[in-house]
Amino acid sequence: MSNAPVDNGRRRFLTAATSVVGGVGVVGVAVPFIGSWNPSARAKAAGAPVEVNVGKIEPGQLVRAEWRGKPVYVVRRTEKIVADLGNHEAQLRDPNSEEPQQPEYAKNAHRSINPEIMVALGVCTHLGCAPTHHKGDFEQHVAGVTDGFFCPCHGSKFDMAGRVFSGVPAPTNLMVPEHSFPKADTLLIGVAPGEA
Repeated sequence: MSNAPVDNGRRRFLTAATSVVGGVGVVGVAVPFIGSWNPSARAKAAGAPVEVNVGKIEPGQLVRAEWRGKPVYVVRRTEKIVADLGNHEAQLRDPNSEEPQQPEYAKNAHRSINPEIMVALGVCTHLGCAPTHHKGDFEQHVAGVTDGFFCPCHGSKFDMAGRVFSGVPAPTNLMVPEHSFPKADTLLIGVAPGEA
């Protein structure tokens, strides 16, 4: 042990300098670490809204869009299809859309904002298969119903509002994603009305 006098000024300087260097090191490590919590550009794009020009869709035509890695069916329903939605409610498992498979603003007979435009995930609620659109020839699957969706994997059937018929493996209606119409002929999938 040395009998030399203690230089308190030097001790304070070294303590402060060590603290500053340590603080800079912590910030240098923390910034990239915290930055890694932010979603990547790819992840942001996967959840980004998708725009569909519905003005180009012919009556009765289905177009497919991809949102969050899943297919979205967009159909321009004819007046007859919209009118026929009320003719087979007794055959449906959830005709009033009681199960939360759609946003609250789409909890209606046509399950959309615009009765003419159907928007639903093209994923069967049984095991995730892709139902096929039957335009004018759906009666082979459900008597008295001319248009609908049939899942060839296990036989689930959905009407043109994405409502599931009774007696099939699918337990719920097709999922309706958030959607809005910022312009008359522009559908925005993934954004609720008023959020665009």
